[in-house]
Amino acid sequence: MSTRGTSKARIPPRWFIRCAWAVHRGLYRVTRGRLGLSRPKAADRWGVLRLTTVGRRTGLERGVMLGYFEDGPNLITLAMNGWGAAEPAWWLNLQAHPDSTVHLPGGVRQVHGRAAEGEERARLWGRWREIDGKVDALAARRPSETAVVVLEPRAR
Repeated sequence: MSTRGTSKARIPPRWFIRCAWAVHRGLYRVTRGRLGLSRPKAADRWGVLRLTTVGRRTGLERGVMLGYFEDGPNLITLAMNGWGAAEPAWWLNLQAHPDSTVHLPGGVRQVHGRAAEGEERARLWGRWREIDGKVDALAARRPSETAVVVLEPRAR
């Protein structure tokens, strides 16, 4: 279990969160993918992947950097928007077009995205809680439940 505190979670200002993610995406783009992605390091650390979705309104490819952990062959992430109130655009896009591409340090995977439900959601949320002891406090800031997103390998 993570030793990180479970006290009230503090979040940096929205502008800072957006700027940090923009810098992260820019680093990934400038280095042509050599920097910016990482595997989960240990039982209490998440990794970073790049998810490419199809825009639900434009039909254009959209890329986003996401924290994740592995659950067997599946990649697990949370549908959060910097812990803001709105659903993130990538999650809305993934719901409209569930077949997507994930870039990992070891290569590219074709995936199918879906929301975890019931016991599976509870189990995976518990796993996030082990990784980040503040996840409950952060999710409580949102007006709706934070989706646990499962990215399953797509059949070839």
